[in-house]
Amino acid sequence: MSKNKAIKESAEEVTRKERAEVIAKGNDALRKTGFGGKVLLTRGVADSPHKEAVMSAVRSFNDFSEDNDPHGERDNATFEVNRESWMFKVDYYDPKMEFYGEPYERDDFIRVLTILNADEY
Repeated sequence: MSKNKAIKESAEEVTRKERAEVIAKGNDALRKTGFGGKVLLTRGVADSPHKEAVMSAVRSFNDFSEDNDPHGERDNATFEVNRESWMFKVDYYDPKMEFYGEPYERDDFIRVLTILNADEY
């Protein structure tokens, strides 16, 4: 590999990491505060007697690792509340909410945080 190609690939990796951190911070803000996008609860969460505990667990979740967050965007996780498995995930849509996209594709995406019982996935 040429030195120039190695430098370019290194610069691209730094850019990806920097962009992932910006996306992660936005995902954290939505997850922790409910601001910065839309929050959807599935029927399993909405009807659960443990809804408040599940919501609290989502807001306080911080156990991200290379295993459960390989891209560093902090956009999904599985956790337990009252011996049940729950999940949250963040998806990205165009401004009209018509098409799914990736946050790397555009800057005007809308974050959607979905909180669900793992059985609903």
